[in-house]
Formats: sequence, C-alpha cells, structure tokens
Amino acid sequence: MAAPIASVGPVAGRTAAAGAQDQGSYRPALSLLASLFFMWGFITVINNTLLPHLRSVFDLDYTQTTLIESVWFIAYFVASLPAAKLIARVGYQRALVIGLGIMAAGTFGMVLASREVSYAITLTALFVIASGITLLQVAANPYVAVVGPAESASARLNLVQAFNALGTTLAPLFGGYLILGRSTSGNAAAGTVLTPAERLADAQSVQLPYLIVAAVLIVLAVVIARFPLPAIGGEAPVKAGRVSGSLWRHRNLVFGVPAIFIYLIAEIGVSNLFISFVAQPEIGDLTHAQAARYLFLLWGGMMIGRFVGSYLMQSRPAEAVLAGAAIGACAVMLVAACATGQVAMWALIAVGLFHAIMFPTIFTLGIRGLGPLTEKGAGLLIMAIAGGSLVVVQGWAADRFGLQTSFLITASCELYVLFYAVWGCRAPRAA
Repeated sequence: MAAPIASVGPVAGRTAAAGAQDQGSYRPALSLLASLFFMWGFITVINNTLLPHLRSVFDLDYTQTTLIESVWFIAYFVASLPAAKLIARVGYQRALVIGLGIMAAGTFGMVLASREVSYAITLTALFVIASGITLLQVAANPYVAVVGPAESASARLNLVQAFNALGTTLAPLFGGYLILGRSTSGNAAAGTVLTPAERLADAQSVQLPYLIVAAVLIVLAVVIARFPLPAIGGEAPVKAGRVSGSLWRHRNLVFGVPAIFIYLIAEIGVSNLFISFVAQPEIGDLTHAQAARYLFLLWGGMMIGRFVGSYLMQSRPAEAVLAGAAIGACAVMLVAACATGQVAMWALIAVGLFHAIMFPTIFTLGIRGLGPLTEKGAGLLIMAIAGGSLVVVQGWAADRFGLQTSFLITASCELYVLFYAVWGCRAPRAA
C-alpha cells in the first residue's frame, strides 16, 4: 500500500530552515529513510500471503480471516495520535528507533503465535507490528518532506514512496516462497482439509520468515540510532496564532475523508482475498503458493500505474485522471465478480493498475485550497486509513453470498471514488 503523506503538528509549524541545507547533508539520510518505506510496505503485504495460510491453520471462515486485517488497520486509528505525542516528546530520530523496536517485538510475537498455534496471539502480534508501522509513518513522512529544500519536497516523497511500492511488489514472492511454498496448505488443492499434525507444521512454517524480518528491523534500528540524521529546524513547534475558518466549509475535504476510507476497503479487500479467489477451481485452479506469484503482478501493476498516472497528470487535471481510474477499476471488478476462469483472474489483477493513483490523488485533492487549515485536514485524511479495517464486511459477505459475489462491494467502492472525482473534490469558489 502507498505510504500516506502524514501531517504532524510540529512539522507544519516549523520554518523552512532545512531548505537551506547543503544537499549533500540530507541525501545519505534520505537513502536510509527509503529503507523504512520499503520495510513497512514489505511487511504490510506479507499479510496477503499470510491470510490464506492462517485460514487453513486455524480453520477460519472468511469473516475471521479478514478480521485479522481489520485488526491491522484499527492500529492506524488507535496509534496515530499517541505516535504524534511521542514524537513531540522524544524527537524524530528516537521515534523511528522506537517504531522499529515495536515492529520487531511484534514479529517475535508472530513466532510465539506459531509455536502456540494461537489465533489470539496472532491478532495481538499483528496489532503491535501495525502500531510500530504507524509510528514510522507519522515520523518519517514529514521528516522527508522538510529535511531538504521546500521546492523539491514532493519529489523526495515520491522517490521514497517508490521504495514503498517496491516493498509491496517483492513481498508476495518472499511470502509465497517462505510461507506458502514451505507449507502443506500452500501446496494443496483448494478445499483440502489438513490433519492436526499438518496444521502444527504449517503454523511453525512462519517462524523463519518472521525471524528474518525481525533481524532486519533490529539492524535498521541500530543503524538509525547511530546515524547522524540532519536537524530540521529544531524539535520544538512554532506557536502560531489561531486559525480561522471551518474545515467543514471545504467540500473537497468533507467528501475526501470518506473517499479515503472507502477506497481502503476496496484496496485491502482485493489484496487480502486475492489468493483465495484465484485458487478456486472455477477461477485459476492454483495452489496458494502458485497464486502468490500472481499477487506479485497485482502489486507490480500498482507500481507501474503510479508512474503512468504521474505522467498523465502533467498534462491532465488530477480529478480527470482519478475519474478514469475509477471507471476502469469498477469495470474490471464487475468482470471479476461475474466472469469465470482466466478472464476473472486477470480482471482482478488489472485492478492494481487503476488503484495505483487513488490514495495519493484523493489525498492531494482533499487538502487543495485549505490554506492554513491544511494540517488539520491532512490529519483527518490520515485517520481515514482505518477504513481498511472494514474489510471484515467483505469477509462476512463472502461467507454468506460467495467469495466472487463479495467483489461487488469493491465495485461499489469504486463508484464513490468516481463521484468524488466528478463532483465531490470541487473546492468552493470562496475557499
């Protein structure tokens, strides 16, 4: 998933003193921080290969399976404000180290969950990992924005977010090989019932990949703790006068918050249920390990779509490109929900191309014209990432009406994005 452009109070009030820094002083730091964007994208998408694995290990229905991802996104809502307060207290560099430490603790929790074969410990461990990622996002995004010249802030954010996309693209290969490829359920035909001994062996197959991830996180924490990150104009916020005006007068923000919320339901629903969907006999008739390789194409399409969308927006209005993406996404989701075989499978893969630009474009349109209210508006948009937690609704629909039919929910989400692009994003003339 694309990393959101976080907004934290102290950053918005800081001067642009960092813009005068020598470029050579922040580029090494930018390279190091790009590794953080890569890691949280990588770990987030490992869940897409983990969910079908846990479904087999714990014998879960789709509602229980998607609840795992719901817990992940609830962490964004719960941890974002405490993360901002922590950053204000300890500073950005220490916050990054603490975030990596929290993530490492969560990955060790996953190892414990595999030893105990515990669904409850699994949910707790994933919540801890997601809380650590939330702290990284709230700290790293604004740091990248202000650590160099103001005029190149957007370029820097796009650059490091490209590493986030690289992480999401490579994660299915890692998870498919080390989790699904090494488990009985990952190589069995759809609907195979595992014996108790096979469940135990499959549960323990996640230990190696999560130990590898924990080791990388610890190494990153040590490196960042010792790295001389450049200052960004002091750690104390600048006191500003009271900002007048109301956020609710800005239609583009009022409709933008639910647009982010609803879009996350669509994106997370597709990625989490992808492997289970294409593994079905009437769709791809693949093992879970084989299906993970096609998940790589879904996320790779999002990476390509981001570059294509960026190019198109150089000559076309962002809202027009967003409208086209919404129409395309709705069309392919209707095909995925109604067709069978390879046609349905490739339609679901194709939605990644259209989803690619949605989050950053909705975010940008949502804060357009807010002026001094931009910081508060951005904060509301970030909180809306919690919409990913409602993927459990699609899991409930899959249990009652069928997995393929549940993708009609995704198609309806795309319609709201289309509404936002055509009408909802228009800023008031007086704004």
